[in-house]
Amino acid sequence: MSELRALDLGELQTHRSEKWRAFPKDVLPLPVAEMDFPVAEPIRQTLREMIDHSDLGYLGLIPEMGTSFAGFAERRWGWKVDPLQVRIAADVGVGVVEVLRVITQPGDKILINSPVYPNFWTWSAETHLEHVDVPLTQSEQQVNGSNWILDWDGIEKAYASGIKAHLICNPHNPLGRVYTREELSRIAELAKKHNVYVLSDEIHAPLMYSEQTFTPFLTVSNTAREVGITITAASKGWNIAGLKCAIIVTENEKVHETMNAIASATHYRASLLGAFATVTAFEKGEPWLDSLMVQIDHNRNLIADLIAAKTPGVGYLIPHCSYLAWLDLTSFNLGADPSAVLVEKAKVALVPGHRFGAQSAQFVRLNFATSQEILEEAFNRLATVLH
Repeated sequence: MSELRALDLGELQTHRSEKWRAFPKDVLPLPVAEMDFPVAEPIRQTLREMIDHSDLGYLGLIPEMGTSFAGFAERRWGWKVDPLQVRIAADVGVGVVEVLRVITQPGDKILINSPVYPNFWTWSAETHLEHVDVPLTQSEQQVNGSNWILDWDGIEKAYASGIKAHLICNPHNPLGRVYTREELSRIAELAKKHNVYVLSDEIHAPLMYSEQTFTPFLTVSNTAREVGITITAASKGWNIAGLKCAIIVTENEKVHETMNAIASATHYRASLLGAFATVTAFEKGEPWLDSLMVQIDHNRNLIADLIAAKTPGVGYLIPHCSYLAWLDLTSFNLGADPSAVLVEKAKVALVPGHRFGAQSAQFVRLNFATSQEILEEAFNRLATVLH
């Protein structure tokens, strides 16, 4: 397995993506969840072949999607997916929105557990749902290596109040937390009791570190399969978000039939290039993914070392998945939006914590899927403010 190295800053600054165009050139951008590593060669080869043959038409039937994801899911997690219950959407957000349009009506209530990926609120608003937030709470005890704990009493009360859907992030962005099989089973049982659908956003699932095991929601129990719908993609795991393709997965015939009400255009609005790049990722992308995990495993621990050496007041719990560091800046008294201070004074861009939930205003999210050199430069800059 060859070493995977991040691109250098000079090359990255030529990129056209949001991450590299949203801030002035003197700002080091570490917010958007995209990686600074070169895309896997099998994916690039697929794209080159399609472009070289002018194969750039509309996306049609693609049975390879179901079989490729089923193969990957079984190898990686022991999940035996039904390929015929895998359908396509343009991205995870579109998938969630289209599922919600089928299972809810405007004015219905959806449950969210902050702090969580900010677009959970965006998607709820787009479907005209009332969001109910039952935040995770910080505790001295830990579950699965995290001190962020689900409020079970609050969740059950919310379910009983007439919730129609519960949107969960598994594995969790930004906490780097992995839900246990027991937690997911408890959610499933409560959902069945109160007639709630559980939508599981599992986009970060390929990015698991070795000390913990990812549990797909739909593998937990028959009950989970009766209430659950998974939305995921190869976009985070293989850094191909701009190619626009995600999948919606069910494991129950009744739920599958319900999902047939999703507008057929949802499939065709995805990208031909994205769909076949996704198939290639699932079929041929694991060696690259394994190399990536070695690098970001190093980086998640490097963050802890850099904090200890340069910004010791920063709170940080090493994540168990993905490449996102959730940093607590409470001790620095930087005002209502610490991220704004850091952009202005340190020239480092991070995601403001308030976007993940009102109670997280003193946090920021840092993307460490980059080079050691960039991370060291970032903390050198942060140290000028966080001291």
